Amino acid sequence: MSAFAPRWRTRTRWMLAVLFVGAGALHFVAPNVYLPLMPPYLPAPLTLVYLSGVAEIAGGIGLLLLSTRRWAGLGLIAMLGVFLLVHVHTALNPADYVDFAPAWALWVRIPLQFAFMALIWWATQPRANASR
Repeated sequence: MSAFAPRWRTRTRWMLAVLFVGAGALHFVAPNVYLPLMPPYLPAPLTLVYLSGVAEIAGGIGLLLLSTRRWAGLGLIAMLGVFLLVHVHTALNPADYVDFAPAWALWVRIPLQFAFMALIWWATQPRANASR
């Protein structure tokens, strides 16, 4: 592993933390951004928007603490896996989401979700020479 990898992991964790804490806060500041994206088969959409906001904030903060980093990363990966339900639903029903994004963008969100999962996984792995 190069000498730069630990620095890049740290920078990536900080970037992810800012992204998730910011996105999580937006769930409370502007829940109406997320509500129209909720598939109709999910119960209590506003509650789910708030719960996902809490999970994003907790996960983002957890990435910054050594004692919670790996669990936070796994939690964020699991959360993004659940979010795939929403992304697939919107991609399969683009006519219902024309106000949100063009159809092609709804499909692009799916592989991007997997890229975020991989980035989180990489950023939360312990250093090769660190004890576990």
